Amino acid sequence: MSRTVSGFLERAGGLKPVTGIALVALLLAAPARADEAWITNQNGDDVSVLDLATRKVVSTIPVGGKPAGIAMAHDGRFAWVSSTNGKYVSKIDCATRKVVARLDLPDEAVGIAIGKNDRFLYAVGFFKGQIFKIDAAAMTIAATADIGGTPSAIAVTPDGRMLVVTKRDADQMAEIDADSLKVEALVGVGHRPYGIIVDPDGRRAFMADVYSDDVSVVDLAAKKLVARVPTGKRPYVVALAGGKGFVTDQYEGKVQVFDLASLQPDARIATGDYPDGIQASFDGESVYVVNWESDSVSQIDVASLKVVATMEVGDSPRSFGTFLRKTR
Repeated sequence: MSRTVSGFLERAGGLKPVTGIALVALLLAAPARADEAWITNQNGDDVSVLDLATRKVVSTIPVGGKPAGIAMAHDGRFAWVSSTNGKYVSKIDCATRKVVARLDLPDEAVGIAIGKNDRFLYAVGFFKGQIFKIDAAAMTIAATADIGGTPSAIAVTPDGRMLVVTKRDADQMAEIDADSLKVEALVGVGHRPYGIIVDPDGRRAFMADVYSDDVSVVDLAAKKLVARVPTGKRPYVVALAGGKGFVTDQYEGKVQVFDLASLQPDARIATGDYPDGIQASFDGESVYVVNWESDSVSQIDVASLKVVATMEVGDSPRSFGTFLRKTR
């Protein structure tokens, strides 16, 4: 077996089965205002475009290479998808639903993120410990830097000036200048940090520590760890909405909720099997959870903290990154 990201990530102690378990859609609540969810299906080698009004897949886009990560343009014109086994990033025109460019990378990347003005895309190479600054229009590598520590996820601060990266094997978060790719700070966090998000004010970063079963909270200005919030087994990705944090706990098939003010755990919400990607809707009223092993997406109502819909998608969905798209 080749040493690939898709075969190396922590996941029930090993690889995910090729065949997922489909769930029946539960049409119980009014649709959210975020119009589409773009879902990377790792074993399906494609992207499902999920209409959030009808809760149905309206398009399937082949990309190949075991897609996992995704970054959506702020204006919704393009989506970029990282293919782990293929070692490339695909650029998709969201209007035509077609791949319009592909960029080969020297390493396997899962985590990708788009900069503030959609000018540069950033990707982290998992095994060689590199970060790539990519011209998003031309799909060429503009700069590369070595950062080490098996970088897994990346996010951009709201002002676009700083990148925050989880360095999984180093148990660190790196603050990196978005222009120069210079590492400005390294902060020790929990064990094997993975998914990461920055709050809307750009004050704090939250990352899921897969092996220590918690969320590390870092003050970005002070460059220091300020809290570790307990979660369930194998937390993976974090979303923020309604004054709360939402964390996918893969081993338990649940989302852990915590209060952003007190940083104390709150409710636990059952979703599908092995929840992975998670993102809050643009209006903050819903959180969408991508269930890797159930081949589904769960919609959580932020006010009631209940699952109000479950939607079928493709084979082995992940959507590690920003996957929601406004269409109007």
